[in-house]
Amino acid sequence: MTRLADDPRKRVVRGISLVLITVTALLGGTPGPADAARATAAARAGAAGEGAAGAGASEAPPVPVLSWGPCDGAKDGFECATARVPLDYRRPAGPTLALAVTRRAAADPTRRTGVLVLHPGGPGNSGVNFARSSYGALPASLRDTFDVVGYDMRGVARSGQVECWDDAQYSAAVDGARGAPGPGALKEALRQGAAFAAACRERSGGLLPYIGTGSNAGDIDLLRQALGEETLSFYGRSFGSYVGTVYAARFPERVRAMVLDGAYDPRRYGDLPYAYDAAQFTALDAAVDRFLDWCGRNAAACGFGEGHPRQAFEQLKRDLDAHPVITTSGRPATGYTLAYRLMFNINAGKEIWPHLGQALRSAQARQASFLLSPPSPASFDFLTVNTAVECADRLYPSSRPLLRTLIAAEAASAPLLGPPIALGPPTYDHNHAPACTQWSTERPSRFEGSYRAAGSAPILVLGTTGDPDTPYQDAVTLAGTLASGRLLTFNAEGHTAYHRSACISTLVDTYLTTLTLPARGTVCTDETPPQPLDRRTTTPEVDETHDVIPVLH
Repeated sequence: MTRLADDPRKRVVRGISLVLITVTALLGGTPGPADAARATAAARAGAAGEGAAGAGASEAPPVPVLSWGPCDGAKDGFECATARVPLDYRRPAGPTLALAVTRRAAADPTRRTGVLVLHPGGPGNSGVNFARSSYGALPASLRDTFDVVGYDMRGVARSGQVECWDDAQYSAAVDGARGAPGPGALKEALRQGAAFAAACRERSGGLLPYIGTGSNAGDIDLLRQALGEETLSFYGRSFGSYVGTVYAARFPERVRAMVLDGAYDPRRYGDLPYAYDAAQFTALDAAVDRFLDWCGRNAAACGFGEGHPRQAFEQLKRDLDAHPVITTSGRPATGYTLAYRLMFNINAGKEIWPHLGQALRSAQARQASFLLSPPSPASFDFLTVNTAVECADRLYPSSRPLLRTLIAAEAASAPLLGPPIALGPPTYDHNHAPACTQWSTERPSRFEGSYRAAGSAPILVLGTTGDPDTPYQDAVTLAGTLASGRLLTFNAEGHTAYHRSACISTLVDTYLTTLTLPARGTVCTDETPPQPLDRRTTTPEVDETHDVIPVLH
């Protein structure tokens, strides 16, 4: 077998990657408007005593009044309420936005410590659903001592869902995408990006300026006050880690404890989005690469590719493009569908690898497979917010030549999934450039301050070495950026770490309950290995909108 380091195609990809890194480094090497804005905001924050989402307001917004009641008839112990928060924090007494909030009181009131806010990934997932779905996975030590709280952030689900394309438009866009895009794919991606941005302005123009994370952090602090707490504890995963970072930066003295899992490098995310996206493309392809390497070494356990899984995967994408599988919904599953689903399912880590192999083999045989599930209307609300919030938070240069150069380089540097994702319609995370470069809405809710969170209590940052979605280096960088950051490493495949490792979970639970941090340099290595098909009892997810803390094995 040819060693990976000696693969000629890999040498070409590494060369392209170096070009991409060089260009993006040049973009970030000289202070630009965003850096100046941050410096100004930081100076303003120093004078005012807190960070800013945009232009600061001297008048404090009114604290919401929470009237708790039943949650849609559910009998799970949770209460629900609505919090009225300012639509525009520059006008704190102006129009308001209604946020959906839920809580479950500490099981042992005599040991109650305070509030634990659970924030899901995304952006686009419901925090109300996340808290209620994840509660049963939490250990008794957390359920006994904390009121567990979740909320739908502005623009999501019950809190004023952002609307852009309708279901028919979104279905047409994803159904027409291909796993091996042709020569006109970039032009089509730009056309779709412009159409998506225009639809957002038409259907949600009054909300779009105000869905950024700077304002979201302000909402969290109003919720803290409404709950009657001096400080709060916080667990945020994936995008929730960025929300937590911004909250700590704006309100450091209000943090009792904070866990940021699957962390973002905040400055690159907000100010150098092409560089951030390039690292995401590389991390995603590298994870798929490692899975296919495993398939090559374990042909029987994988069941796909007969010892040549990369060639089989590329051929499968082309075959599905040429002859889509018509699913039970009547919609086609193409090579793009395969890439899109693999992008999410690879996040589960090694334990799912045999099931991915089986699903690829089923797709090859044109049989039912969770990798042949087209993005559904249930997904479109999530994907809409995912794109819109990132366009509100991130500053993509508007240069069309730069976009063409860097999108082409990103796709080439990640040959397995890069082309279909980078050149597809607006969906998830690292393919937002075609829409966001054409986003003409103002961004007053974008955070523009320092991320150091000086004065905060210690913050625990979790990083997974083989994370396909938020590269491990992001966690390293964030822990070093925060004035009181502490890195905890999970040496494993998959996205996020909490409740995928008994070692990680024990250390996190101890920190949240006692404020005792893990020793510096701690690395956990107890990832669940690939699970034979007959040992897994849960079906792999096909709904990317369902975020939940898993039950610890």
